[in-house]
Amino acid sequence: MERLEPIFSSQQVSERIAEVASEISQSYKGVQEPVVFVCVLKGAFVFFADLLRRVDLQPEIEFVRLASYGAGTTPSQEVTLSQDVEVSLQGKHVLIVEDIVDTGRTVDYLRGELGKRGVASLEVSCLIHKLERREVDADPNFVCFTVDSGFVVGCGLDYAERYRGLSAINRVIFSQEKE
Repeated sequence: MERLEPIFSSQQVSERIAEVASEISQSYKGVQEPVVFVCVLKGAFVFFADLLRRVDLQPEIEFVRLASYGAGTTPSQEVTLSQDVEVSLQGKHVLIVEDIVDTGRTVDYLRGELGKRGVASLEVSCLIHKLERREVDADPNFVCFTVDSGFVVGCGLDYAERYRGLSAINRVIFSQEKE
C-alpha cells in the first residue's frame, strides 16, 4: 500500500505552468516557420492541455506514445514508439511536451527520432525534471519543477494508471519506505 505526500500544490502547479508558458511564448516569438507541440502520451496530456491554454502562440498539435515504465516504478532499458506524429515536421519548430524527464532515455530517444525529420528546431518542456536516476544527458529546455528523488504522481503522472487526475504533484510513499 502507498500514501501520497504533497510536494507542489495545485496553485503552485498552475502558477509555474503559466510562467513556463510565458518563457515558451517568448522563445518562439517572431518565428516564421510553424511551431508544433508534440505531446507524449499518456502522462503529459494534462500538462500539455494546461500549457497549450497559456501560451501566446497558435501551435499545431501532435501526439506520440512511448513506453518505458509499464505498470511498475522502474523504467525499462528499452523505449518503444507505439504512436507517431501524423504530419511532416520538415522545417517546423518542434516542442516536445513531456510529463517527466527521469532517466533521460525517453527524451533522448524522441529527440533522435524527431531530429531526423528535418526540423527547424527541437526543444523539450517537462512538468518534472527528476535528477535521481539520470542515465542519459537529456536536459529539457523548459522545466516546471525539479525534484531530486522519489516517485511522483498527479497532473497526468501516474502510478499503475492511478493518480493522473490529481491537480497537485505528490510523492508516493510506499509502505516499505521508512518515514
